[in-house]
Amino acid sequence: MVTDNSSGGVLPSPLAGRDATLVKCPNTACGRENPSSKKFCGDCGSPLVRVTPERRQLTVLFCDLVDSTALARRLDPEDLRELIRSYHAACAGAIEPYAGRIAQYLGDGVLVYFGYPYAHEDDAARAVRAGLAILDAVQELNTGQRAQHLQVRVGIHTGQVVTDRIGAGGRQEELALGQTPNVASRIQEKAEPGTVYLSAATHHLVVGLFESVDQGDYQFKGLATPVRLYRAFAASAASDRFDAAVQTGLTPLVGRQEELALLRARWDQAKEGQGNVVLLSGEPGIGKSRLVRELRAQIVDDGEAVVVFRCSAYYQTSALHPVIDYLNQWLGIERGDSVESKLAKLHEALTRHPLPQADAGLLLAALLSWPHPDQEILATLSPQLQRQRIQETLIALLLELACRQSVFCVWEDLHWADPSTIELLGLFLDQIPTTRILALCVFRPEFVSPWGSRSYLTHLTVSRLTHRQVEQLVGSVTRGLVLPEELVVQVVAKTDGVPLFVEEITKSLVESDALTTVEGRYELTISLATLAIPSTLNDSLTARLDRLGPAKEVAQLGSTIGREFTFELL
Repeated sequence: MVTDNSSGGVLPSPLAGRDATLVKCPNTACGRENPSSKKFCGDCGSPLVRVTPERRQLTVLFCDLVDSTALARRLDPEDLRELIRSYHAACAGAIEPYAGRIAQYLGDGVLVYFGYPYAHEDDAARAVRAGLAILDAVQELNTGQRAQHLQVRVGIHTGQVVTDRIGAGGRQEELALGQTPNVASRIQEKAEPGTVYLSAATHHLVVGLFESVDQGDYQFKGLATPVRLYRAFAASAASDRFDAAVQTGLTPLVGRQEELALLRARWDQAKEGQGNVVLLSGEPGIGKSRLVRELRAQIVDDGEAVVVFRCSAYYQTSALHPVIDYLNQWLGIERGDSVESKLAKLHEALTRHPLPQADAGLLLAALLSWPHPDQEILATLSPQLQRQRIQETLIALLLELACRQSVFCVWEDLHWADPSTIELLGLFLDQIPTTRILALCVFRPEFVSPWGSRSYLTHLTVSRLTHRQVEQLVGSVTRGLVLPEELVVQVVAKTDGVPLFVEEITKSLVESDALTTVEGRYELTISLATLAIPSTLNDSLTARLDRLGPAKEVAQLGSTIGREFTFELL
């Protein structure tokens, strides 16, 4: 509730009468259902987003069975019921890792929201990954004991909606209102069986992250302009939007000379046998990955080794996922490799990099879940001893690499690391001082380092850019063309020195109809008041708001007043 100081009364909360609804904890490792009246999760203490009518960007996925009428005609109703239940369960299992919210089961159709009630900075990518996973899950259903030749079509669209509870009495549903769900449904209708189609709005947010093909423009009834569609095939080698941006070229690094110099100094010490650990922290979009990329490029030019372990928001409950992912890349494992081929690659790698553990191959195969001829030996070891032996083998492998050359070892996005990865990393960091290794641990502020203070450990926080540095970055994005002074002032003021915000807002302005080129400079064609937040930043900003929990309502009230206001006014 908000107190009205002018009258001494109390303004009613917008949540009055809504406490019966359950709200799922946003922490994927928890997931507890809590009453909406609660501010924090009863299990893990995470802040809960309270459901109120709200305008937000949403990515909507609509999935439907192909030729379900013929299926119903061919099957007994009870058999059809079991099949639909299996199909729904397969879809739910494919969607769950990507935090999609199944809004409705519409017969054999499934309507899914990504970005509600909790936003993520990559909701569009999560939707596409979920769509591709649904295709795989349905294919697995087709290989079952009572298999039917099922096929689905998936349509995905991103746009603005208003979310609220719709219905009367006890029949209320949380739905997104607007044309976005309708467009997703129309896109699904145009998709070929067994495919995932995206609108141009969604494709713009995931470009470079997936292999895709332009399908041309489609005119949908009720829409004034055609919608361009793309077919998504598979995830690309890029793990996130930064990796995708590297392929198209990065803007020059601005304002990070001191940080880069410190990292380079620690690397030079590591090359001389004085191993170092740097804990690099900073908020999303501040430029942590760019710093890593810059130092990594210098090290590769020096001919030294680079090892990267990348944690993922999708695998926070998968033990040692970053390590398993790295091992598969290091061994050159391909999707179609047989077990024999995988074991041969493992044997060949351990021949080149011999480890002190005689059973290293067996232990690594167990970690990778590969059948091994000697796997019955592991049955004689307790689970705790198996874990310890695997940890020793992994650390020995990294130390063996450092015996040959200096190693730059990066642990990306530790705020998403699983407990087993954190435990292994702690054991590894204990070995660093006497090696030729620079371990760079990268994370966001919410991650609390469990490693305390050590003589070989450096804390480095990436700060925001100054006004002058923001202006310099804007000039890099516009490739020397001058923006109107009043527009530069707005960019400086509203981006708060966060490089990602500066780049995305400037790019959106340059690519929009808001500017026109006149004699080597840009001129505004519309009022500054009409400029909107780019769609590429919408999810990220909404995710930050959602993480505020109960304070979100205060932030939203404040945003209607302006960037500065008195406490009394709020």
